[in-house]
Amino acid sequence: MEIRTHRKIDQSLSGTPVEITEGRAVVKLKTDERMVADEKGLIHGGFIFSLADFSAMLAVNEPTVVLAKAEVKFLKPALLGDELKAEAVVKEIEGKKRKVYVEVKRAEEVIFTGEMLCVVPEKHVLD
Repeated sequence: MEIRTHRKIDQSLSGTPVEITEGRAVVKLKTDERMVADEKGLIHGGFIFSLADFSAMLAVNEPTVVLAKAEVKFLKPALLGDELKAEAVVKEIEGKKRKVYVEVKRAEEVIFTGEMLCVVPEKHVLD
């Protein structure tokens, strides 16, 4: 399926799409030194959130989609060199609103979950 949204995002920081189907997206991210928050190799949570957010946007895959709300849980830390995989699934559609459930895993271990409320406005939010 063609990517219709967030085409200019830096995939080295937010993840690389590996599967996009109607209402679902899988995105992978290899953590690197740019994402490290401290001397122990902890990855800053913002990069995990970005991976989850990007996967939610791709699950909706509408050109004007934006994030309106997120309820998330950071369950385990990510470390330098981790390979993370986000899976996002649209669970509910109500008018312009899309509820998307996202799970981020390291191997088979879930490290992050979230419910994202995405909105698809008629035109770009900056127009």
